[in-house]
Amino acid sequence: MDQVRERARYLHYSLRTEDAYVYWVRFFIRWQGLKHPRDMGPAEVQSFLTMLACERHVSSSTHNQALSAILFLYREVIGVDLPWMQDLNRPRYTRRIPTVLSPEEVSRLILHMEGAVRIVARLLYGTGMRLMEALRLRIKDVEFDKQVIVVREAKGNKDRVVMLPRSLEEDFRRQLADARSLWHVDRRRGHAGVDVPHALVKKYPKVDQTWGWFWMFPSPVLATDPRTGELRRHHLNEDRLQRAMKRAVAAAEIYKRVSAHTLRHSFATHLLQSGTDIRTVQELLGHSDVSTTMIYTHVLKVSAGTTKSPLDTIYTG
Repeated sequence: MDQVRERARYLHYSLRTEDAYVYWVRFFIRWQGLKHPRDMGPAEVQSFLTMLACERHVSSSTHNQALSAILFLYREVIGVDLPWMQDLNRPRYTRRIPTVLSPEEVSRLILHMEGAVRIVARLLYGTGMRLMEALRLRIKDVEFDKQVIVVREAKGNKDRVVMLPRSLEEDFRRQLADARSLWHVDRRRGHAGVDVPHALVKKYPKVDQTWGWFWMFPSPVLATDPRTGELRRHHLNEDRLQRAMKRAVAAAEIYKRVSAHTLRHSFATHLLQSGTDIRTVQELLGHSDVSTTMIYTHVLKVSAGTTKSPLDTIYTG
């Protein structure tokens, strides 16, 4: 397990990916009776994947994650790339039409939220950012003068720029003041600085304690860093927003399956509805291929009401 973690960190995988791979590798080895992976082959791997699909009934995305973890184990940790590994079939993803809220539903949802989570929800709908992109936002990446937000190391390890909604500026300035108060508390009490990427703290000592690298949405409590064991302030926990959204959805009487990502879907769909070019939407969302963005055009075709049902052309009483 230490080797798995070391290799994941060497390749700059996120902590979430690292934890997921460690979980599946451990599960795989234990399920096979603690046999060493070198002593196992395609039969053991296939039986494990079959068990996940047929007995545990996992989704295709979970199934693919388990397979990716096992391939990572063999290719990156053990250092073998055997021919049978190429023959393992990945289950097909289920292509679903995304859930999209109407502007009125978005408004009702946000009205039933408060505090920092309300600002995050407005940010997700106002910019199309992913949840973790918003929560990991640093002070230095919000440019009020240019009305833009720089999203760093997003999915695919790419940076992009999104708009800073003018209606969000006042909330952002209040959030900035709240974050600065916590930053001053941490500096007075001598707490460790925030986590910074790529060992920047070795090249620039105390950069992790500077105001620019502090979180835009800091957690109200300190927590132990799982990698270094230091007590430091992390960004707001994503579970906090998800729980707040669940309560808000119930209070707003919205009977759809809604998550934080639904606000991103709604952002893209409403931009296309307003006539924004699909390439612009693609760039704002950070999609590598426009075909990924095209999924929102399917929602538009139905919601636009331009295609009439044949039932509407006949009289049935």
